[in-house]
Amino acid sequence: MSSSNPYQTGLDKNPANYVPLSPISFLERAARVFPDHTSIIHGETRYTWSQTYQRALRLASALRHAGVKPGDTVSVIAPNIPAIFEAHFGVPMCGAVLNTLNTRLDANTIAFILDHGECRILITDSEYASQIGPALAATQSTPQVIDIIDPASSDHTRLGDIDYESFLASGDPAEGWQHPDDEWDAISLNYTSGTTGNPKGVVYHHRGAYLNAMSNVLAWNMNHHPTYLWTLPMFHCNGWCFPWTLAALAGTSICMRKVSAGGIFAAIDEHRVTHLCGAPIVLNMIINASDEERRAFDYNVNVMTAAAPPPATVLTRMEQAGFSMTHVYGLTETYGPAVICAWHDSWNALPDDERARKKARQGVAYPVLEGLDVMDGETMTPVPANGQTMGETMFRGNIVMKGYLKNPQATAEAFAGGWFHSGDLGVMGEDSYLTLKDRSKDIIISGGENISSIEVEDILYRHPCVIEAAVVARPDNHWGETPCAFIALKSGADISEQEIIDFCRENLAHYKCPRTVVFQEVPKTSTGKVQKFKLREQAQALGSLS
Repeated sequence: MSSSNPYQTGLDKNPANYVPLSPISFLERAARVFPDHTSIIHGETRYTWSQTYQRALRLASALRHAGVKPGDTVSVIAPNIPAIFEAHFGVPMCGAVLNTLNTRLDANTIAFILDHGECRILITDSEYASQIGPALAATQSTPQVIDIIDPASSDHTRLGDIDYESFLASGDPAEGWQHPDDEWDAISLNYTSGTTGNPKGVVYHHRGAYLNAMSNVLAWNMNHHPTYLWTLPMFHCNGWCFPWTLAALAGTSICMRKVSAGGIFAAIDEHRVTHLCGAPIVLNMIINASDEERRAFDYNVNVMTAAAPPPATVLTRMEQAGFSMTHVYGLTETYGPAVICAWHDSWNALPDDERARKKARQGVAYPVLEGLDVMDGETMTPVPANGQTMGETMFRGNIVMKGYLKNPQATAEAFAGGWFHSGDLGVMGEDSYLTLKDRSKDIIISGGENISSIEVEDILYRHPCVIEAAVVARPDNHWGETPCAFIALKSGADISEQEIIDFCRENLAHYKCPRTVVFQEVPKTSTGKVQKFKLREQAQALGSLS
């Protein structure tokens, strides 16, 4: 009797039964099935899915003609406008890797990213010329620069030799695109601040992008042709994979250069927005909007929120204002959202405050995430699911990054024991719902952006009056969290809180700077380690900034 498996004999992969997964295929289908459906609205500009497909093909062709090869990096810095949406398809269509840059970064950090990622071409919106100019001057590489000249921008400063529309015109859509040879091929490169001031390059693959784009549909119960308002930056985890999700559903993207309460309500009123995503800062914009900014609407708008766990009161006020809230959790390393507070209809009958507390939990695994658990980081054993025992939140599955670019040690540490170590501390409830309690990495999440406490401390230590510094998160009603600095001054030094803040603003991106400075002795253990848990308690006791 043969010991071979008959299901593995003569039943091989071939072009008829196996095609590597890639979210680019969603765009091709949307253009074929819904060619005339509106894909993008940006002010007076409107594109259909057929036009968006053609523009992405032109971008891919133009990049090839410019010498971009498979595996090269193409960086883009832009607000939420059509060009960055198109780049999510056009760049990987030619086999290149998309690197979307955080628009809030300082020039030195941008220069580091361009060099580390070996950027071949940089597509930059003219509004960021004041950051990009110095960044390019500080780089070791010399990427070709393509300027986006958006009529909606007040700054049309040029840094390159060609503008984006002219560059697109040089491409030939008839060249088409090729599927990746392997769905494990890199599709994008996103940088996270991690636990130090040096950003780490998080690499996504086509398979993970495809799966999380589809998981967004399932987790959020999205229908065909949603109208999605871009309040979440597309540079952040590739917009949580929603550019690809919207192609899969042939939805309509409403672009916004600047996010404001008035703009959000105006878009809801004009376009009947069905979905939007955002950090707590966006929720606070909405619930604190003035009467002049508000517009009445007669349906529920679906809102997905993440970053620092939103206060239960904020969730309650959002729902009272006509927004249906969904709470998710994830990291740059998990393609954005990978955990969702999946809702039970039986919870609808609960009192508002209890319902909001349930919704403020992080929740359960996304449909395509294979494993989510809270473990002892040393023994790699799950902690009791009692809602009290803390451990490290761990992930496993196809929506976990390939790894950190050019950083094998950090990659190995992140994947030790066969799980991705998030560095976030949490508890697992008896109902298997995750609740985060702390961040072992001491990352501060402000307005949805990661701030390294170590990076801020490094700047504080440069001040001639400072002898010791430690930075933790303080609750902030607007940003979710902001840095709170505890500083011990040198003997005889005399300096004000504002002078410390101003010094930081001269040396850091402004969003990374402390909004609170406390002058005191920094508590330490007998071995000299700063006791940040005590400082976090103090920062919490100070209350939320408004």
